[in-house]
Amino acid sequence: MSLMAHLPALQVVVPLMAAPLTVLLRRRDLAFGVALVASWTALVIAVLLWLQVNATGTVSYAIGSWPPPWGIEYRVDQLNAFVLVLVAGLAAVVLPYSRASIETEVPAEQHYLFYTMFVLCLTGLLGMAITGDAFNIFVFLEISSLSAYVLIALGSDRRALLASYQYLVMGTIGATFFVVGVGLLYLVTGTLNLADLGKRLALVDNPRPVLAALAFLTVGLSLKLALFPLHQWLPNAYTYAPTSVAAFLAGTATKVAVYVMIRLYFTVFSEAQAFAILPTEQMLLILGLAGAFAASTIAVFQTDLKRLFAYSSVAQIGYIILGISFHSVNGLTASIVHLAMHGMAKAAVFMLLGGVVLVMGGTTLSRVQGLGYRMPFTSLGIVICGLSLVGVPGTGGFISKWHLILAALERGQWWLAFLIVVSSLIAAAYVWRFIEAAYFREPRKDIAEASVPWSMALPALLLVGASVVTGLYSSVVLESARAAAVMLLGPR
Repeated sequence: MSLMAHLPALQVVVPLMAAPLTVLLRRRDLAFGVALVASWTALVIAVLLWLQVNATGTVSYAIGSWPPPWGIEYRVDQLNAFVLVLVAGLAAVVLPYSRASIETEVPAEQHYLFYTMFVLCLTGLLGMAITGDAFNIFVFLEISSLSAYVLIALGSDRRALLASYQYLVMGTIGATFFVVGVGLLYLVTGTLNLADLGKRLALVDNPRPVLAALAFLTVGLSLKLALFPLHQWLPNAYTYAPTSVAAFLAGTATKVAVYVMIRLYFTVFSEAQAFAILPTEQMLLILGLAGAFAASTIAVFQTDLKRLFAYSSVAQIGYIILGISFHSVNGLTASIVHLAMHGMAKAAVFMLLGGVVLVMGGTTLSRVQGLGYRMPFTSLGIVICGLSLVGVPGTGGFISKWHLILAALERGQWWLAFLIVVSSLIAAAYVWRFIEAAYFREPRKDIAEASVPWSMALPALLLVGASVVTGLYSSVVLESARAAAVMLLGPR
């Protein structure tokens, strides 16, 4: 068989094999080189799989030549091919940035361990996206979570340990709920293959164990994706983790958890009788709106930019969940597009804030006053990404929010479209707080001249540019997202 036939397995194997190699090499330069090659290779594989799916349809890869549903299957379709490109792409951009970023945040003797945990986290996230087996999702979820706990704990602030512990406790509860849900599904159907689960659940007469499984899985995933009000771990994790870790996790970890929720809802439970019994759509709509309003309002009153944009992430997840609740092609398209747009914008924001920490000594509003004059490109990049979070035309965020509004209007819910616009205006308020501090206050005179290394500035500005380009030329992203939505829901 050709190498192309094994791309699904290589998508996980390449970063997985890089992890022990970085430990064996120990030297930070060699470890960085191995991790960089692994992440870039993962991106190439993800793009090739995306092209293959677009050309020939769904790709099925049987592990160990055991055919599904008896054996473990890696299955790539329009939805997870999109997610694979997003995760691998952000890893390939954040990793070069991290080399200079961690110099002042992580002790030199721990740098090789940082790269080990980074590629392990990447392995887990890619595995969650590509596997077609429910228990495999749990295994990869644990790989990504355990490595994320360590990455957060590497932060220079002692509060990073508390943030990591808080994430560990809530993450463990979420993983436990998830595996209990998977166990109930296996007891009812006798299979763990996602596609096979969907077929067998449609034939189950007793909905009670299926209802319990759905409830356990929903709560477990809600903890992992930081759905309001189960988001308490996220603000501290993003605030006190090393900047490159916050950028990577903000762009990928919660997005992959959302992908798993979409996959379970629309592949596994879509035909189950139990799914129609629970008011799942109404519940998600309420929680999505609550997250968008509450988290955005809390963000307005934050004095630290890292914490401000961390609460912004909770609000943006609310919009993604809101799109899922519509159970329509437009709504699901908006959710999938927002996965990518928010992932790029938020990763770029945290990467730019890493440069701010390096020059200004912190990210509180008092420290960044006059930043627009001292670091004009960095400030402009943060403003552009902030506008994308608001949903201003010309940015990627506008595309996803526009389709979210269209989804509300096609349901005849004008009031819901109005609430989406109002919540976006609250986002404009917290972005304005940065603009006021950066451009309408006198520059600090106690800061010596300093510049951000090109290895940090270039990757961040690349993501800023991507947020603008995808906003102006959105056809590729939109077509991929709509194809995934139609695949899950059928043409409507």
